[in-house]
Amino acid sequence: MNFFNRKNGTDVLEHEGFDAATSAVEDISGNYTLDVTHSRLGFSARHAMVTTVRGAFPAFEGTATIDTANPAASSVRLTIDVASVDTGTPDRDGHLRSADFFDVENFPTMTFVSTEVERRGNEWAITGDLTIKDVTKPVTVLFEETGSARDPFGNLRVGFEGEATINRKDWDLTWNAALETGGVLVSEKIKLGFDISAIRNA
Repeated sequence: MNFFNRKNGTDVLEHEGFDAATSAVEDISGNYTLDVTHSRLGFSARHAMVTTVRGAFPAFEGTATIDTANPAASSVRLTIDVASVDTGTPDRDGHLRSADFFDVENFPTMTFVSTEVERRGNEWAITGDLTIKDVTKPVTVLFEETGSARDPFGNLRVGFEGEATINRKDWDLTWNAALETGGVLVSEKIKLGFDISAIRNA
């Protein structure tokens, strides 16, 4: 499937500079709960067409079922507290929470529910319904397994890193401001980044 193709001959995800990944088990199949304190749901956008602004949603919960023998039987469910949005600037975060963007008073959560899962080696293409405000659209996220480990408390952990690019206008996130020099203040394309640690349920 073309989900697994690389662009320009380079890897989508890079791990240079980190210690080598570990593998505690050969088969990571099982039911998992996302470890919020060791995971990150991030995003980035171009600002004024000259720089990149990054943020994250630190409050979320999620579960996953991994079936390596039958990847199509795998699934992911994620619920995000939109009001937790954090870009490091309180005024900007307040604007994102307002009706101009996420309108958190009326739409406090966003969700992702998988509808299709494919696998090739250590790569997983997870397609699902992303709901923001009252709009639901399909999104495919390409994930790479980053290892498995037994932590000091006896938990089996698995790691994944993934990314996708979406157009925010597809979810009715349309606020913008034109620049005198051309272009707009906030890019329509948003890059999503996922650093996931999940613990296998007992």
